[in-house]
Amino acid sequence: MRRLLRATYIAWVALRYGLDELVLTSFQHPGLRMVARIASVGRDLSAPRGQRLREALERLGPIFVKFGQVLSTRRDLLPPDIADELALLQDRVPPFPAEVAVATIERAFKKPIDQLFLSFEREPVASASIAQVHFATLRDKHEREREVAVKVLRPGMAKVIDQDIDLIRMMATWVERLSADGKRLKPRDVVAEFDKYLHDELDLVREAASAAQLRRNMAGLDLVLIPEMFWDLIRPEVLVMERMKGVPINQIERLRAAGVDIPKLARDGVTIFFTQVFRDGFFHADMHPGNIMVSLEPATFGRYVSLDFGIVGTLTEVDKEYLAQNFTAFFRRDYKRVAELHIESGWVPPDTRVDELEAAIRSVCEPYFDRPLKDISLGMVLMRLFQTSRRFNVVIQPQLVLLQKTLLNVEGLGRQLDPDLDLWHTAKPFLEKWMLDQIGPKRVWRELKDQAPYYAKMLPDLPRLLHGYLQQRPIDDLRRELKDLAEQQRRTNWLLQRIIYGGLGFVLGLIAMQFVFRIRLF
Repeated sequence: MRRLLRATYIAWVALRYGLDELVLTSFQHPGLRMVARIASVGRDLSAPRGQRLREALERLGPIFVKFGQVLSTRRDLLPPDIADELALLQDRVPPFPAEVAVATIERAFKKPIDQLFLSFEREPVASASIAQVHFATLRDKHEREREVAVKVLRPGMAKVIDQDIDLIRMMATWVERLSADGKRLKPRDVVAEFDKYLHDELDLVREAASAAQLRRNMAGLDLVLIPEMFWDLIRPEVLVMERMKGVPINQIERLRAAGVDIPKLARDGVTIFFTQVFRDGFFHADMHPGNIMVSLEPATFGRYVSLDFGIVGTLTEVDKEYLAQNFTAFFRRDYKRVAELHIESGWVPPDTRVDELEAAIRSVCEPYFDRPLKDISLGMVLMRLFQTSRRFNVVIQPQLVLLQKTLLNVEGLGRQLDPDLDLWHTAKPFLEKWMLDQIGPKRVWRELKDQAPYYAKMLPDLPRLLHGYLQQRPIDDLRRELKDLAEQQRRTNWLLQRIIYGGLGFVLGLIAMQFVFRIRLF
């Protein structure tokens, strides 16, 4: 009954905001198109469709807001006006009572709150759709008093999420079966991706592990601060971490008044991002201004402060190679290479004509070269490539869409800080170093070190394996193979002799010609 009531409410909101205009009009069934026309009678649909969709998702609650946020990253699937509007969605959720937060903490650790913390602020400092944060103080294992932030999941979120996800999945199935655009938009795949993100965020142990990994990776860079995790006080529904202090990065005038070098701050942000992407293959994928501050403490003045690690992206070596070569080929205007990379990656059907894909990519990329390099948006280039290659049935990998969304965030933030930021100039050293590492002696040495345990284990068994192989092969076969090897060796020796003698003769000929030439001069 509850599920039926929820589905009815969702349908009412969809009709009120004219969402049927976005979906039903593309359905193939004539009866459904008639329903769309009837439903549009007597409503004010003057607002743009993207705005109406955003307002409807806000009306439906936090899970649908989160769904809209994830959907906004799929610019390869959505029209630009809808994607831009969904990107404006923010978690503006009223906090749940402090008593509920305290009860959740005490249930997680089976101790009264007073035994866990020296003090606990009942008023939350932040509240979002999944969790809210309280400040507290505690005594660590070294008996030092530490200021901490306590993140607590909203109660009953797993059940609410599962119910709404079931409804969203059901609607996606209808869209895919009945809509003319359903198969291309892949709504069920998008819902599955959203389901994964949400359930990842519901596990605060996973978030803490991601934060710890980023903290280790960034330790030697001295550009970003990531909070320490207090592992004794981390459970799936409660996360206790070091309290970070700073000024939100979008308060630029306040940062400038404090003496922060704003252009350097912009460059540092790009450096952090490309280090995480091309060096580590592990990046913070939710880098919007709400999750980034700047430290004004004397010891860490001007450094970034990263928060909220519920969404991180990972890239394989293949992903990194694809990106590095694509960006490098783009800035060389080698569009054929970009097309070949799409085919080599397996994301385009193997029977795709390289020249046709090259022409489509040229039409996307060439207009950017009428602008200065500092005005070129790598994120927009990647997004346009995704959109253009749609007609070639390109299968876009989710991790690259997440990267593209994060790259757009980083670019927007960097150019908000410094309008003259040259993103390519900052990114180029990372791409060049990465390419050198892939084809240079460092790559060979790294692979030898990685394979050393395997070879060390295999070598003692090699004589036994070789003996067993020889025993299994007939004598005639072995003699024939040895004869073939001897013949190949004889031909190789003959070829080497001819090369040596020919090269020696060529050199002697040059010397003779030079000698004759000098005689004629005299």
